[in-house]
Amino acid sequence: MKKIFSNTVAIFVIIVVLLLIIPLNPFALDMMFIISITISLIILLTTMYISETLEFSIFPSLLLITTLFRLALNVSSTRLILTKQGEAGQVIKTFGSFVLQGNVVVGVIIFLIIVLVQFIVITKGAERVAEVAARFTLDAMPGKQMAIDADLSSGLITEEQARERRHKIEKEADFYGAMDGATKIVKGDAIMAIVITLINFVAGTIIGIVQSNMPFSEVLQVYSIATIGDGLVSQIPALLISTATGMIVTRSVSESNLNQDVTKQFLSQPRVLVISGVIIGLLVFIPGAPPVQPIILAVILISLGIRLISAEKKQNVEDEIVNQEYEQEEFDEDSYFKDVNNIYSLLNVEPIEMEFGYSLIPLVDENSGGSLINRIVIFRRQFAQEMGFVVPSVRLRDSAVLNTNEYVIKIKGEEISSGEILVDYYLALEPPNPTGEIDGIDTIEPAYGIPSKWITSDKKDLAEIYGYTVIDPLSVMLTHLSETIKRNVHELLTRAEVMQLIENTKKISPELVEEAIPNIISYGNFQKVLFNLLKEGVPIKDLVTILESLIDSSAATNDVDVMIENVRMALKRTITRKFCENGQLRVLTLDTELEKTILSSLTRNEQGVYLAMSPDVMQSIIGQLKEQLPKFTELSQAPIILTSNVIRLYFYRMIEQFYPNLYVLSFGEIANNIQIQAVGNIVV
Repeated sequence: MKKIFSNTVAIFVIIVVLLLIIPLNPFALDMMFIISITISLIILLTTMYISETLEFSIFPSLLLITTLFRLALNVSSTRLILTKQGEAGQVIKTFGSFVLQGNVVVGVIIFLIIVLVQFIVITKGAERVAEVAARFTLDAMPGKQMAIDADLSSGLITEEQARERRHKIEKEADFYGAMDGATKIVKGDAIMAIVITLINFVAGTIIGIVQSNMPFSEVLQVYSIATIGDGLVSQIPALLISTATGMIVTRSVSESNLNQDVTKQFLSQPRVLVISGVIIGLLVFIPGAPPVQPIILAVILISLGIRLISAEKKQNVEDEIVNQEYEQEEFDEDSYFKDVNNIYSLLNVEPIEMEFGYSLIPLVDENSGGSLINRIVIFRRQFAQEMGFVVPSVRLRDSAVLNTNEYVIKIKGEEISSGEILVDYYLALEPPNPTGEIDGIDTIEPAYGIPSKWITSDKKDLAEIYGYTVIDPLSVMLTHLSETIKRNVHELLTRAEVMQLIENTKKISPELVEEAIPNIISYGNFQKVLFNLLKEGVPIKDLVTILESLIDSSAATNDVDVMIENVRMALKRTITRKFCENGQLRVLTLDTELEKTILSSLTRNEQGVYLAMSPDVMQSIIGQLKEQLPKFTELSQAPIILTSNVIRLYFYRMIEQFYPNLYVLSFGEIANNIQIQAVGNIVV
């Protein structure tokens, strides 16, 4: 039985094709017409109850099948009309008699009106909407892909979610492209309805007069009923399918189906209903106007409006009571801090804080539909999987000191960065070469410093067509928070967190931990190793390899800096995976003479080795870096300098204060199968 159902569509299509050839008796034709109307009605109702067009992605194929089905039935009905003197079944006869009502002219006019309404109004409009939707969907694909890549790189979504979004974009493009062609089928179907009706009427009249020797009045009566009935039976399902086509191509993204959307939005302004009812009621004072109908409609509208207004007031009162109860529950601060012990709670410093103005509360408050907390949870999980470090909980609080659209990010109680968000706008990141200009409020993207514009929602699609990457306000704020945490994550590595990481590693390799800590390396020095790795963006997830490298290094040196460099080389696969793309690494290199100069400038004292370089040489290096770094912006890649193993650490410490976001790698930290491409060279 399951196999039969799985092949139902294929069998149905074969039957439809055969109907073009095999004649049907009137009873079978009646059954087929009823099936055609039923299928069309189901399709129309389905388009009204879906919330997204992709929920009914088979619609273009269904449209082709149902159109072919109706044409096959038209061929069968034409065969019966012309061979059986208009006897083409009870359905055709009933529709023809009901519409004609004994008047052929009226029946023909009504039929033509129905066909023209479908052809000129519904089909023509649906065709134009489908064409525009297909073009805009295809043009917006690059911008949507860039937005997905931006969310993925900032940790807002997982790789699987990004793959699902890309697949959805591809399906949307395919769907609207198919709909653009499918609407041409609907248009052709409407034209064929008129052609077949004319053929039936003209050919039937000729056959009735010439072959059957029927009087002209009888011929007109018989074949007009059959022709009009056949046309209506075909056009009713065609009209339903055309309406469904217009419904699905004009359907915008919503949270529910069409019925719920119309009910919710149409009744969202009850005062409009009352005003409309009053205006309709005034129509009775127009001389000659019917008095009963306007009064009935006015009473219904005014009653419904008043009832909705009362319900709205009741809801507002309930909300006010809840707010008052909440305010009463708040403690009295003066009484609370009279106890000296309670003041100690003010001394606690949160690892990460985010304060925001009043207008940004809806983005954070879950009761208002905000999803910032959930997205922070997702970011923490992804960061832990990637870097091996669990970001502490982020304390969120509103602030009356900040501007309404402003937010501040703090690390250990001190402000690190801030930004401003326009809640009802979108942020459009300006591409290097936009294909067009778009109006908006000029600003700078807070996380990466990219020139951007705040644009209204109605300009979102146009901005994507022009090549802008459009981001919603919540994603802007979360991206800024995540990038701030990534740049300062080493400051969040406390001794307690190091102890927790060690205890977690004990579950995997207890003997290794027991050998290494604290016998080989102390907790403090181990924290220093992890601190420096995180500071330079190196994941610390593989603690087993880190500990093994520290044990091996301890036999030759006690210098923590040297140990860190050995650990980095032991983590070459991890570093390669993080910084290389498609087996290629684009870097700036140092000239051989410059490396010799740096090496000769290394000086040792009681505190360790440091770089004592001439200010002129240092100034030259900083100036050349300023000229070379824009190349990485064009490559959409973090700037990387590749040096020899000996000077890597000291060169990094020299330029860190000038370019904190620049990565310095050594040749020993790159896997052998990686192709290194130098985009510039720093000389003496």
